[in-house]
Amino acid sequence: MVITVTSVLAIIKKIIDISIVWLMFYIILKNIRNSVKLTLLFKGVVIIIILKIISDVCGFTTVGILLEYVIMYGPLALIVIFQPEIRNILEQLGRNQLLGRHKVLTVDEREHLVYQIVQAMDYLRKQKIGALIVLERDISLGNYIDKAKKLYADLSSDLLISIFFPNNPLHDGGVIIQGDRITCAGAVFPTSSSSKINKRLGTRHRAALGIAEETDAISLVVSEETGRLSVAIKGELFYNLSLDDVRMMLIDELKPKATTEYDEEELEEEEIYEEDN
Repeated sequence: MVITVTSVLAIIKKIIDISIVWLMFYIILKNIRNSVKLTLLFKGVVIIIILKIISDVCGFTTVGILLEYVIMYGPLALIVIFQPEIRNILEQLGRNQLLGRHKVLTVDEREHLVYQIVQAMDYLRKQKIGALIVLERDISLGNYIDKAKKLYADLSSDLLISIFFPNNPLHDGGVIIQGDRITCAGAVFPTSSSSKINKRLGTRHRAALGIAEETDAISLVVSEETGRLSVAIKGELFYNLSLDDVRMMLIDELKPKATTEYDEEELEEEEIYEEDN
């Protein structure tokens, strides 16, 4: 077999072609995983396909015809119903967030971040001052940042407390933290319509759960009425947590996904910090 330049180029083209397809699948599945609504949608599509296969094998004519109509017109209905989610995915493709969060924090930066947030939440809960703090991760929160009051300030517990202090013009909205900096305040988030959330909880908790359903962000809430702490993450709301619970959840969730990117010294420092707290 004679290997020519043409044959080599053809092989390279096929490899690139397959790689692009796999990259598209990776991006789609990644966004589906990070959105509760899209996950449910994906499960529904899989169930319909399975039912269609079963109906064809078993010869269920009526069911098969109904499923054919669902498959034929379903995509159009899904585009209309899930237009906001599809728009968010397309917007994510235009941002530089495809290869991970905008900044990977070091052990010291994560320690500082958790300490400052916990200190602020401790004061706010004792004074019963309502607060909503959202930490951006892989999925960009640029849409909400654009409509909020830009700060781009170094993170500190004093600044967080002053933002949410009563009568402050920004205390009703949420704070967005990117990396170890406060990007904006007064951000408005979509409220969750989940039936699982306690009816006694107000807009602040529903907004925290809403952004946790739409993205992979971590939402921290201090109740204005009771001073209780809550954390919304991955489409779930954990209510009435202790300060230590919040601290440990933050430490666990902010750990780097691939520990191979960090040297042994950093990992040892992180283990020592967790033991001390």
